[in-house]
Amino acid sequence: MANNINISMTQDAKKFSFTKPFRYIICILLCALSIFPFYILFINSTLPSDQIISGLHFIPGNYFDNNYETLTNKSDVVSSVSVWQAMGNSLIITVPATLLQVYFAAFTAYGITVYNFKFRNLAWAFIYGIMMIPTQVSIVGLIKVCDLTNMYGTRWPLILPAIAAPTTVYFMKQYMEAGFSVEIVEAARIDGSGEFSTFNKIALPLLTPAMATQAIFGFVASWNNLYTPSILLATERDKATMPMFIEALKANDKQRDFGEIYTGLFISVLPIMIAYFLLSKYIVAGVALGGVKE
Repeated sequence: MANNINISMTQDAKKFSFTKPFRYIICILLCALSIFPFYILFINSTLPSDQIISGLHFIPGNYFDNNYETLTNKSDVVSSVSVWQAMGNSLIITVPATLLQVYFAAFTAYGITVYNFKFRNLAWAFIYGIMMIPTQVSIVGLIKVCDLTNMYGTRWPLILPAIAAPTTVYFMKQYMEAGFSVEIVEAARIDGSGEFSTFNKIALPLLTPAMATQAIFGFVASWNNLYTPSILLATERDKATMPMFIEALKANDKQRDFGEIYTGLFISVLPIMIAYFLLSKYIVAGVALGGVKE
């Protein structure tokens, strides 16, 4: 019996060692495909417009300073705000919207998972239903609400709706069902911990990997959002976000400078990369936090 087990384990080891190089090759190819668009974006930001139009290039140029100077000098004329003002406007919206989204989504998923109240299934079905409604359908009602509350032209309609993020709630609940133990909450209650204290001090640290993942998705979605800000901030051009700024550069089709456009795109991608590198460590560090040994 032991010999059969050893032979089986040896065969599995040989099979794994045989397929290991192919797995590495596939992973390297997937990483290269993921990095390639960002690399081309960087390369184009260092080239003049006529060289970008001529074809695809893989070697950086020395035109980044000129493109950046052109971008900063012409940006006020093209879009009413400079590139750094647009980035600041986007950060003012994106950072609080992301924080509100992940916190209240975790709070909602926690309530549906931990508490066994009467209309729990109905509440979860309602969240499912909201997930199927696209933004384009609800934008008319949002504009009407903003007009009635005097928030049209302000940043609040772009921040406060992040509290209700059904897709984030869905993923948080799926994570809790797989890796969150309700016994921890019951033990905290026995020790005299309050409900809000239990959520903030015990549940949130266990949900850090899921929250970090959803924070990355939420940050990217809010940062790249062009549709809603273009409507709600149409009368306040000084509050234009980074996507609105890039769109204004692209709209100047008579004197379109591709070096300027790619430089603006490269600058706009930097906060997304920074957010990913800051949050990715929490995903790796907290993978084992959801499990409890019984």
